[in-house]
Amino acid sequence: MKLVRESSLLYKERSLCSPEDGYKLMRHYLADLDREAFIVVSLDTKNSPVSINVCHIGTLNATIVHPREVMKAAILSNASSIIVGHNHPSGNSSPSQEDISTTERLAEAGKIIGIELLDHIIVGNDNFVSLKTRGYI
Repeated sequence: MKLVRESSLLYKERSLCSPEDGYKLMRHYLADLDREAFIVVSLDTKNSPVSINVCHIGTLNATIVHPREVMKAAILSNASSIIVGHNHPSGNSSPSQEDISTTERLAEAGKIIGIELLDHIIVGNDNFVSLKTRGYI
């Protein structure tokens, strides 16, 4: 038996360099959903995606996110860092107070275990908000 690495369809550009790059990747997974979903993009040391994991699926306007589940995906992927994202089915990508507090908890958990949270992207209707550019990370 031999392990064979197949070509990756994760991300054509192979490297995430900006919040816009993260949005382009995440919108394919989050844009047209009818309920909130939270994904974790695990990155290697060159900010190339090594895995994309749907961590939580919620309801029309909420999802429960726990750092344990987010970091589990990152640890299993041998991630150097992560970008997380979720959608707002309402189309309004403005962050809620819960979004901000979840981001702060994930950033703190990442510091403790050595997996940096690079950004949290909220996907709306043809727009997005980066919590990194807003200063929450």
